[in-house]
Amino acid sequence: MKQAQRGFTLIELVMVIVILGILAAVAIPKFIDLKGDAAQAAVDGVAGSLSSAAAVNYAARSAKSTNGVAVANCTDVATTLQGALPTGYVITAAPVAAGASVSCTLTGPATDGSKTSTFVAIGIV
Repeated sequence: MKQAQRGFTLIELVMVIVILGILAAVAIPKFIDLKGDAAQAAVDGVAGSLSSAAAVNYAARSAKSTNGVAVANCTDVATTLQGALPTGYVITAAPVAAGASVSCTLTGPATDGSKTSTFVAIGIV
């Protein structure tokens, strides 16, 4: 009577351990600097909000001069956000001419390593 094979051979177990070791060696470095990536993503999100707020403000103020706020400097874009600029974020001052689009710099909180991103400000009187 032939006996059925049960379990795994030693070679199969060693091969699984080797494959798991290779996968771990490749995957671990990708997860080491997640805090820096998260901080950059947060700054990029705020910069995207500022760009969007500047565009909406420009459209609203173009339609009716009493809507929105005047934007003559990059720092003025912060007032177009509903609420306010999050704590710790700093916008580098730069003049914005009426009707012109200017690339402005946003710096994130120092606790996150002072990440930077850019957004577009559209000047309007």
